[in-house]
Amino acid sequence: MKNKKQTFDRAARVAALRRAKSYRKAYEDNEFLGREELRPVRFQLELLKPEMILQEHNITSTVVVFGSARIWDRQEALDRVEEVKKACAANPKNTALKNKLKSVKNLVKISKYYEMARDFARLVAEKSGNRFIVVTGGGPGIMEAANRGAYEGDAKSIGLNITLPHEQGPNPYVSPEFAFRFHYFAIRKMHFMMRSKALVVFPGGFGTFDELFEAITLMQTGKKTKYPVVLVGKEYWQNVVNMQLMADWGVISVEDIGLFHFVDSAQEAWQVIADFYSIK
Repeated sequence: MKNKKQTFDRAARVAALRRAKSYRKAYEDNEFLGREELRPVRFQLELLKPEMILQEHNITSTVVVFGSARIWDRQEALDRVEEVKKACAANPKNTALKNKLKSVKNLVKISKYYEMARDFARLVAEKSGNRFIVVTGGGPGIMEAANRGAYEGDAKSIGLNITLPHEQGPNPYVSPEFAFRFHYFAIRKMHFMMRSKALVVFPGGFGTFDELFEAITLMQTGKKTKYPVVLVGKEYWQNVVNMQLMADWGVISVEDIGLFHFVDSAQEAWQVIADFYSIK
C-alpha cells in the first residue's frame, strides 16, 4: 500500500474542493436554493426583486388589467378557426375537434375585447400623464393587448409572467426592464395589488376570476383601499356572475354590488378612473 504522504497531490485536492457542491456560495447554488426547506427564502426573493426594481424607477401607481389569455386579435382568431376547420376535415368523426371548432368560433365573436384592451391601455398612456403605469400578467391575449396599447402610446408597461406546465413566455410589448417572471401565484398577486390604483377586467376564465375576486375580497375586508373596479363587457359579466342573486341570498351585502362598474368600451373604462381621480 502506498504511503498517503507520497500520493497526496495538494493542487489536485484543492481543485476538487473548489468543484464540490458544498463549496458553492449559498446564493449561487441553484440546487440548494431549490430545496423544499428554502421555499420561504424563494418567497422573499420573488417579493423583493420586482419591488426593488420598481422602487428604483419610482413606480408607485398602476392600473391593473386582467382578462383571458385566449382572446386574440380578430385576425389571429380567424386563423385559429381555419386551422381547426382543416383538422376537422381530416378527422370528420372526431367529436373533440368539432367542439373545439365551436369554441374557437365563439372566440372570434369576443375578439373585440382584444382591441378594447389595446385602446384602453393607450388611453391610460396618453391621458394619465404618466400618473399610472399599466400592469398585466405579461402573457398573450388580453394581457398582450394591454401591453401593446401602452407601447403604442409611448409608455412603459409591466408584465408579471408566471411559469406554467406549458411554458407561457412574455408578450413582446412588455417593457424589458419590467418583464418579471414568477414561480408563485401568491407573490405575483401581491405585486398586482401593492401599487394598484384601479382594476380593469375583461372577459376571462378561472385565472381572471381568481384575480378579480381576490382583489374584491381585499377591498371588502378593508385590507385594500377601495378604488375603481371596472368590468368590461356588460353582457359577459352580468351573464356569468349574478351579483344581485348573491346579495339576495345574503352572502354579500347589497352595497358590495357598488364595488363594480360595468362598461362596454375603452373610453367608458377610462372615464370611470378619470372621474374617480378627477383627471381632466
